Amino acid sequence: MKIKEIAKLLDGRILGCQDNFEMEFHKAFSSDLMSDVLKVSFDDTLLITGLCNNQTMRTADMADVSVVIIGRDKRADEEMLSLAEDSGITIIESPYSLFKISGILFSVGIKPLY
Repeated sequence: MKIKEIAKLLDGRILGCQDNFEMEFHKAFSSDLMSDVLKVSFDDTLLITGLCNNQTMRTADMADVSVVIIGRDKRADEEMLSLAEDSGITIIESPYSLFKISGILFSVGIKPLY
């Protein structure tokens, strides 16, 4: 599933790097613990989190995450957006809870990592 389709399902707003728009994503991982994010492989995988800070973008960069979905109606600030652009990360902001985001994506065929 492509980023524009994902954002539409989640009533999301797309920000950050636009280079990832044509990528296909088949898996997702939800976590607010950035130490857990560093333990998994993110090939064709979305990161779903409620953490909306610079450390999220730094961790996503280290873990080779291409797309971060930020739930709970949180908004990325300018510094976060700058880090995302510099790291090639696309951000989708969604008003939904992480549980709802995960459920919607699962219902359309996005698989969990484990």
